[in-house]
Amino acid sequence: MNLALRFSYLGDRFFGSQMQPDLRTVESEFIAAARHLRLFDDWREAGFATAGRTDRGVHARCQVCSFRTDKPELAIEALNPVLPPDIWCTGWAGVPDDFHPRYSAVSRTYRYYFSAPGDVAAMHEAAEAFLGRHDFSAFARVGDRNPERRIFASRVFADGQFAVFEVTGESFIWNMVRCMATMLGRVGRGEAEAAEITRLLVGPVDRRVAAAPPEGLILWDIECGIPFAPLPIDAKSSRHLANRHRYHVLMAEISADLAPDPRQPETPGI
Repeated sequence: MNLALRFSYLGDRFFGSQMQPDLRTVESEFIAAARHLRLFDDWREAGFATAGRTDRGVHARCQVCSFRTDKPELAIEALNPVLPPDIWCTGWAGVPDDFHPRYSAVSRTYRYYFSAPGDVAAMHEAAEAFLGRHDFSAFARVGDRNPERRIFASRVFADGQFAVFEVTGESFIWNMVRCMATMLGRVGRGEAEAAEITRLLVGPVDRRVAAAPPEGLILWDIECGIPFAPLPIDAKSSRHLANRHRYHVLMAEISADLAPDPRQPETPGI
């Protein structure tokens, strides 16, 4: 069976999400847990893949992976207890054989949390400049990739002590959201205006905007066009979340809407 799992993680103790030799990453921990349960032997043969990569220190509320296994019930029941406490699965789905979490995703949403918000209204007005299709060469580490990306939604709003930049697009380039956040932070502090963002989007530019710190960034949602049956967060992850600093407390709060209603019946078998 091709099994898709929706999962969350706290990024501060990982060297990013992608596997790297001799470094602790989200993928390496997830694969180690799956191999411990003998869900598969070789991750390549199982087709293990995630919907995208996140940098060191970046969190995820909704990441998606998929792999082929002949033990889907065991994966659903036992992965959370085996995974480390800073990774937890929140949903599962049986998916077609041709499903790929990266290429089947139609949109991705990120949120960047500013702990010292300035003028939120000015930041929101500036964020609207990102809407549509633009050349993001000034806002990303492009390399040999196409610098053009389409943004479906872009806003800034207040949430308690935070100002939150929320952006949805087809796809993003390395550091793109964090560079966008840097400019919005400058606008909020009165150091730049929305017109400067517009100018950077039409280029050419002589240098790239610096990326904002990674700990404020959360991969918030990935739309793959499939419904996920919810899974509860296991006890060790709940305890771990409760004992972390302010961003991690925030993660505990936002993960609550991904957990099943305790009044609902248990997740059915496959």
